Amino acid sequence: MKRSLVQQRNEMPGAVLKWWLSSGQSNPTFYLQKGLQAYVLRKKPPGQLLPKAHKIDREFKVQQALFSTGFPVPQPLLYCSDVSIIGTEFYLMEYVQGRIFRDFSLPGLNPAERSAIYVAIIETLARLHSLNVHSLQLKGYGTGAGYCRRQVSTWTKQYEAAAHQDIPAMRQLSEWLMKNLPDNDSQESLIHGDFKLDNIVFHPKECRVIAVLDWELSTIGHPLSDVAHLSMFYFWPRTIPMINRGSHFHTSIGIPSMEELISVYCRCRGIHSNLPNWNFFLALSYFKLAGIAQGVYNRYLLGNNSSEDSFLFANTVQPLAETGLQLSKRSFNTELPRVDNTQQLFVQTRKGQEVLEKVKRFMKQHVLPAEKEVHEYYVQNENSAGVWRQPSVIDKLKEMAKAEGLWNLFLPAVSGLSQVDYALIAEETGKCHFAPNVFNCQAPDTGNMEVLHLYGSEEQKQRWLEPLLQGSIASAFCMTEPDVASSDATNIECSIQRDGDSYVVTGKKWWSSGAGNPNCKIAIVLGRTETTSVSRHKQHSMILVPLDSPGVKVVRPLSVFGYLDQLHGGHMEIHFNQVRVPSSNLILGEGRGFEISQGRLGPGRIHHCMRSIGVAERALQVMCERSAQRNTFKKKLYEHEVVAHWIAESRIAIEEIRLLTLKAAHSIDTLGSAKARKEIAMIKVAAPRAVCKIIDRAIQVCGGAGVSQDYPLANM
Repeated sequence: MKRSLVQQRNEMPGAVLKWWLSSGQSNPTFYLQKGLQAYVLRKKPPGQLLPKAHKIDREFKVQQALFSTGFPVPQPLLYCSDVSIIGTEFYLMEYVQGRIFRDFSLPGLNPAERSAIYVAIIETLARLHSLNVHSLQLKGYGTGAGYCRRQVSTWTKQYEAAAHQDIPAMRQLSEWLMKNLPDNDSQESLIHGDFKLDNIVFHPKECRVIAVLDWELSTIGHPLSDVAHLSMFYFWPRTIPMINRGSHFHTSIGIPSMEELISVYCRCRGIHSNLPNWNFFLALSYFKLAGIAQGVYNRYLLGNNSSEDSFLFANTVQPLAETGLQLSKRSFNTELPRVDNTQQLFVQTRKGQEVLEKVKRFMKQHVLPAEKEVHEYYVQNENSAGVWRQPSVIDKLKEMAKAEGLWNLFLPAVSGLSQVDYALIAEETGKCHFAPNVFNCQAPDTGNMEVLHLYGSEEQKQRWLEPLLQGSIASAFCMTEPDVASSDATNIECSIQRDGDSYVVTGKKWWSSGAGNPNCKIAIVLGRTETTSVSRHKQHSMILVPLDSPGVKVVRPLSVFGYLDQLHGGHMEIHFNQVRVPSSNLILGEGRGFEISQGRLGPGRIHHCMRSIGVAERALQVMCERSAQRNTFKKKLYEHEVVAHWIAESRIAIEEIRLLTLKAAHSIDTLGSAKARKEIAMIKVAAPRAVCKIIDRAIQVCGGAGVSQDYPLANM
């Protein structure tokens, strides 16, 4: 390389190769220095290449055009098509000194800096898309109209040319994209093609973009493809590392939401912020990236890739394609929700407002209309083993909810929602008895997932938490015992005894909710371990027990007022007879069961209160509808003073417990569960007491029908 550059003395006399810039997965990039002046060289990879890939002459051409307009790109200096110089075509540009961030969560920056960085990025993108294509003198640079169709076709061919195995999701995604091309596929802007955080150089001290890099995929096309590409990190699959091995994105303080970025972009461009066909452009972005990953791995197999870790890309193609397929099924409203917070005491985040609106729409359009089908399933299967299985309509609803991103909303670290956000969402799901299950927010799985998230080892998380978060298995929580007064949990007698590399669990449990679900694979069991501690609250431990372990016997279901609650797996009596499990199944350590319980029960108790408010709202709705339909003594029921009084008292009670619930949620958000224990204790008493009274009034108004299967009140 040095000798070849020395031959170019007319252009770069004395330039010396200093090091290889290895961050790219595509065109090899090198840092050169001549005296105090620094340069960057980009070249084609050696060897056989895919058609239309690695056109570095296009990179040079577009950077020339942009630099002349004052758009932030490195100054292009020299393009050389003579492959005899260094073996391939190459070009030189100035080296721009600044900051490049590779972790999308921007660790080490304060919230204001994070926000400013992302605003600067999206404003730069809007500036690019606002340029007049014709004035850039890029004739023949791209066809323009029909961009989306060409992209689907091109990347399908690129993928097929590089594929080393059949991935059905790629084929399905390609077919969906081609069948769902946007109507406005005639928009023409100069687009970058790979516009993301690590392709941008920021000022060394200011949150200001000073250069946009890597124009290999740039062309004339639809601008929303760039916006969608930048937004991909909001939906990144948890099963694979983030780009550049950065942190998986959670709602970090200061990072704008996707809707906020889109709002800034649209304001800069003077267009409406509710972007059409947004699911198409997100799905297309994941399809393209999956195709790129396949190409990177193909070059690794051919031995001509520029990165040492390119072999890892083989495992990313399928998850990327599956994510794109899921996004294709989602409906999006990219406009910021307009909510008046001036009269709210406990304010939701913007993301919370958006998710709540989505949940309300999903409940109205899909969940509530399915109630009749679910009810008929359990009537038809009342005396068969199928009564413990969930009807297929619920499985279908779960897939739809997951595709919409309405999944695991209860867990802040996954959903990015606050407890106040989730309080109002849980209230909405509480209006239908199977709705929490649709969103993977059902007890006891929520509490068990919180335990594993907060206290589980990496091995425990991988084996049990991930399948629970995916909804592929269910779980049970085994604490209460038939032979002792379990309201004082220090009475628990079930033993967990150490025996070499194992623990042996022996005892009886009942009211183990969820254990009747055929999909229930794991139970968290509270039991007594041998300890020298004199503290009554340090003598118990929690351990994971697979339900297929030898010695586990599900004895019988327990009914509640005659109901078996088969929908969520019922409440079981379970006997553990010398059940042996690995010592690695112990959670956190011996004697720490009560510590875990308090961490679990804080959010868990308030989640029940949140849902119960939804139950109360549904009961009040039934009460009002029935009182408007029925006549007694020549007037409507609601015209009778006692019924009007019940309705008014019920509304007052709901407003009271909602405020107390929101206060408890706000305290958890701001102080933590431990310091919010008084608020949690108050609402766990006030909410069920008020809700039971409201349900009783609704039953009275409905008469005999109120206790029948024709109304949901008795089951409430």
